[in-house]
Amino acid sequence: MITSQEIQSVKQRYGIIGNSPLLNHAIEVAIQAAPTDMTVLITGESGSGKESFSKIIHSMSLRKHGKFIAINCGAIPEGTIDSELFGHEKGSFTGAHEARKGYFEVTNGGSIFLDEIGEMPLGTQSRLLRVLENGEFIKVGSSKVLKTDVRVITATNVNLIKAVEKGKFREDLYYRLNTVPIYVPPLRERGEDIVLLFRKFTSDFSEKYQVKPISLDEDAQKLLMSYAFPGNIRQLKNLAEQISLLEQTREVDAATLSKYLPADRSRLPMALTGRSTGGDSSDFSERDLLYKVLFDMKKDMNELKKLVLESYQSGGLNQSIINKHQDLFEDLDNTSLTRSEREPSTPSYQVPLVLDSNKSNPSDSQAYEEEGIQDIIHEEDDNSLSLEKKEREMILKALRKHNNKRKYAAGDLGISERTLYRKIKQYEIDQ
Repeated sequence: MITSQEIQSVKQRYGIIGNSPLLNHAIEVAIQAAPTDMTVLITGESGSGKESFSKIIHSMSLRKHGKFIAINCGAIPEGTIDSELFGHEKGSFTGAHEARKGYFEVTNGGSIFLDEIGEMPLGTQSRLLRVLENGEFIKVGSSKVLKTDVRVITATNVNLIKAVEKGKFREDLYYRLNTVPIYVPPLRERGEDIVLLFRKFTSDFSEKYQVKPISLDEDAQKLLMSYAFPGNIRQLKNLAEQISLLEQTREVDAATLSKYLPADRSRLPMALTGRSTGGDSSDFSERDLLYKVLFDMKKDMNELKKLVLESYQSGGLNQSIINKHQDLFEDLDNTSLTRSEREPSTPSYQVPLVLDSNKSNPSDSQAYEEEGIQDIIHEEDDNSLSLEKKEREMILKALRKHNNKRKYAAGDLGISERTLYRKIKQYEIDQ
């Protein structure tokens, strides 16, 4: 059984701060799994500290004297990831001027950490499965089977079960990787650990910038713990650095702290950010981004419906228009469009939306209203919503929020950094 002293020793060795039960349990599982050769799957949100657990597992294993390499599968282009992991022979593809050893060959006898394993292409997944099952791999452009003895540790911030259901991740590989699962809790599930981490970061930055450390009053601490921190530890560290550098008052209250927290605390839906396998087809996160835009458009349309209905009820629209398009208003609450219930008992002036074309000399009031209606129609055309425009606005907002740091902006938008870079190029966004 792992004692609390052993867990505390690991925390001190790897700079892990916090005492939440979920964090302690994750460390306990990592310590237990370290001496074995079992594959480990570390799950948790981006920025929660998954890589630290891979280092714990390697350094406490029998392979601690062997090499340890951390690979971000999402940062390697799909066309070269096989060469990076398994190596290639000279002339196997354009640009392969000499033979190259892959990471699985270089780390023989050690450990390899595959971060963002959910981003790995299906073809590479089958190669990885062969390594896990038999310890065998073949270089790109070769037919010779090579052997390797590598401990594989993986991590992901996406739901691999859903990725399996969508055909984006191999089911057999998932169960092979998930021999020992470790869940790293997000910051919002760690309670008072948030305040402890904030103190550590502000203390470090006070030494770096030669200033007095920041302290939080009780209300500010409660506000800090109530915030969701979608960027987890990375976001908290950036917040601590901003306050340490910019705030003149070193005793920070809730009102001051709230100025440094993003005004819009809502998060975009976290989607599966898988690698697209169909050329230019969008991945899951891009679709969720478009869904949000469509929901906003539906909300705007409902508001427009209500405006038209209220105009009719006040005598501003012709009843025949409502009757003709009654189906548009069926989803509004408490809306009955029968003439007997809605038409005012006292006649009132109503503007005809469609003027009689046979009248060659309309009255001044009719001409005025016709001109006003045409203005409304023209304005509606000018303000027609575009998915591309909405998407561009959201990307610009995320970049401004994170001072043009694409990595954090991508995390806030729920898309990969590579996808964000492609969108920036597509919309010609000047950073």
